[in-house]
Amino acid sequence: MSLVFDHVTLGQRVLFGSGKAAENLAAEVARLDARKVMVIASESKAAVAAHVARKISVALDYDDVAPHVPIEKAEKARAAASAHGIDLLVCVGGGSTTGLAKAIALTTGLPIIAVPTTYAGSEATNVWGLTEAARKTTGIDDRVLPVTVVYDAELTLSMPADLSVASGLNALAHCVDSMWGPRMDPINQALAAEGIRALNRGLPQVKQDPSGLAGREQALYGAYLAAVAFASAGSGMHHKICHVLGGTWNMPHAQTHATVLPYVLAFNAPEAPDAAARIAAAFGTEDAVEGLNRLRATLDAPKALKDYGFTEDNIAEAVDIILPVIPASNPRQPTRENLAELLRAATAGTTRDR
Repeated sequence: MSLVFDHVTLGQRVLFGSGKAAENLAAEVARLDARKVMVIASESKAAVAAHVARKISVALDYDDVAPHVPIEKAEKARAAASAHGIDLLVCVGGGSTTGLAKAIALTTGLPIIAVPTTYAGSEATNVWGLTEAARKTTGIDDRVLPVTVVYDAELTLSMPADLSVASGLNALAHCVDSMWGPRMDPINQALAAEGIRALNRGLPQVKQDPSGLAGREQALYGAYLAAVAFASAGSGMHHKICHVLGGTWNMPHAQTHATVLPYVLAFNAPEAPDAAARIAAAFGTEDAVEGLNRLRATLDAPKALKDYGFTEDNIAEAVDIILPVIPASNPRQPTRENLAELLRAATAGTTRDR
């Protein structure tokens, strides 16, 4: 069988170095010749952002950040950027912070420098998301892709071990979805497999030694690879489920992804043997689901959606919203019945091997 595919690599500069965030950010601001910089960070990350931005001139510090980027928050931030004549956005934080910067860039075209403090991966994608009237909408637009990402593992040290685990499994979900996303190709799969290997190495080290940098560097590296693969392959079944759960029931992003992932992998793996074999090899196990469950056990990962406010009473509505948006390319045909079964198992935390 001949090898035929169409792959797009997104253009972005990546600066990676522990303890180098402030230095690298200052160099990039100078390179871009930015005069009025808006630094976006949640209140909880204000001190981190101030430390990172200490070598640049900041025109506006902005902290009105919320998960899943509510549309009213986006509009307020856009107005603030316009009022201050901002010519560069710098976001310091996790996916919610990066998401707000993207919402501004979507309508203004302003460039973004992203400084991640989690493993969310949003910084390496051209995917945006906004929530309005309890419905999360996502889209693709190259204007929202940060021009530069500044990675510094020291900035993840403030992330507690349990949140690091959830965030890292969110990154792992990017890898898994990239194996069968709507624009999947061999390059995405290769990046995703290396991402799984790095996360499988790094996350147990983070769990065991939260103050150590070695594990956090591996996890950050793996999260970047995961995001690059995901940006190219596109959003698969797993992400469609989690975007609906997060946007409709305001569930915590990383924990929701960490909880749902093994159920989607068990659902799809039997119908995608080549992808499953790649995933298993990346984990160093005979079986993909076994490899993921082994890692999850080591990490004491989130187990049940009910722990985050989702109930069986929500399943029918969730199925109604999720079913129409699952890509036709998904390896296994979803139905109302099997999707409801998956959500019931994920809600209860029932172990799934197949």
